[in-house]
Amino acid sequence: MKYLQTFAVVALAYVLCHGLTAFLVTPLQSQVFPDLTRYASLLYLPHGVRVLSAWLLGWRAFLPLCAGGFLSEVLFTPAEFSSVTDPVILVSIAIGGSAAILSFELLRLLGLNLYAGRDARVHWRWLLVAGIMASLLNSGGQAVVFSGMLPPDRALGVLAVYAAGDLFGLVATTLALMMVFRWMRLAPGYSRAR
Repeated sequence: MKYLQTFAVVALAYVLCHGLTAFLVTPLQSQVFPDLTRYASLLYLPHGVRVLSAWLLGWRAFLPLCAGGFLSEVLFTPAEFSSVTDPVILVSIAIGGSAAILSFELLRLLGLNLYAGRDARVHWRWLLVAGIMASLLNSGGQAVVFSGMLPPDRALGVLAVYAAGDLFGLVATTLALMMVFRWMRLAPGYSRAR
């Protein structure tokens, strides 16, 4: 039962962040970078959900992240751009859902177990390092998946926007959550025992 609740929270957080990206970031970005906006976002908020979910849940984050990615495609991607049942889109969703998990696992294999609960203190810098690695894994995977769909002269730019958007999305999501948690701690009646 608890995993189902966690599943729902992660999937809904992903959809919410994707919606914010689709309705706030994308229109603004399309005014400045119309050619790149079709392929990638400079502030992709769901990447923060990916990294924080992988940090908290490990491999158990994969299915809710994929569910959130799938629902986001259904809700926010125009039908003329792609179909959610297109195998390329499904592979793209799987790459996005696994990139952060692979990043944490690679760091663990290198002797840095950064998963939540291993240490009483959160090491935000290391969390960002894991997010950068996840962004690079995701960007590389997305570049391979969409290689046949991207004009060759734009491939490097799109790859850079994927990486930057993931990183900026992680930073924005992390800062927002830190502020929410701080507000919760400062709220009257809040107790750590809850």
